[in-house]
Amino acid sequence: MKKNFMRASVYLLAGSMALSSCVVSKKKYEDLMARKNALEVDKAGLEKEKATLEQQKAALEREKENLEEERAQLEQQKLEYEQSLAQALKEGKALGENLSMSKSQIDRLNADLKAREQRLAELQRILDEKEKAVANLRNRVSNALLGFNDKDLTINVRNGKVYVSLAEQLLFNSGSTKVDPKGEEALRKLAGVLKEQQDVNVLVEGHTDDVPIARGTVGLQDNWDLSVLRATEITRILTNAGVDPTRVTPSGRSKYVPLDEAKTKEARQKNRRTEIILTPKLDELFQILETT
Repeated sequence: MKKNFMRASVYLLAGSMALSSCVVSKKKYEDLMARKNALEVDKAGLEKEKATLEQQKAALEREKENLEEERAQLEQQKLEYEQSLAQALKEGKALGENLSMSKSQIDRLNADLKAREQRLAELQRILDEKEKAVANLRNRVSNALLGFNDKDLTINVRNGKVYVSLAEQLLFNSGSTKVDPKGEEALRKLAGVLKEQQDVNVLVEGHTDDVPIARGTVGLQDNWDLSVLRATEITRILTNAGVDPTRVTPSGRSKYVPLDEAKTKEARQKNRRTEIILTPKLDELFQILETT
């Protein structure tokens, strides 16, 4: 009986220990599972954080590449700027040296320019005086020859000269080199003006038409002779009336400077003329031009 009791007690104790062991293992399991779940959550969070960090890393890598590219560009710009600056400094130095060297040249040029301006002003003064003198000469000649027909005598100013054009009918008969009395009167009145104008040169030009002179005309071979002899005859009248012979030049132009190219009677009559060209002396003007 006693043995049976003891055996039952052992069985009871063993069962109690087994039951206690089961209870402890279940709790430990639940703790482990809880820790596992927590770790899984932490792992998921770490994985997500890792992915975010990877994205940030990639972004930083791209930013780094951009910064490296900008840095290279800035280095190139810096190099170009330094080269440009060095070239500008070099050119500036050369320019400064040139400016320093050319200062004396500029001074000389300014002095030369001032002298030229003075000569130009003097030249303009003389030209203005000559223009006034030509206008005055024309007025005096016009007044002296006021009584003559406009068809026989015209007075014009061209190129700073006074042209006194005398028609053939006022001076000569056809083919003649002898001046008519009325024409000689006009020439003597003109001579009266020219005697007082000592600074005027006189050119006497004879002009004919294109009709050849009659054969056998004494002392004349062609229209050249006729134009020259008429100019010479007028020159004699002017100088005999008191005009300084050194100021008068006779010349003949024959038929080669017509006023009218037509072959009509009126055109030929217009071309048969003598032109007395009055030119103010320009000695003072030429002296200035020679020194310019």
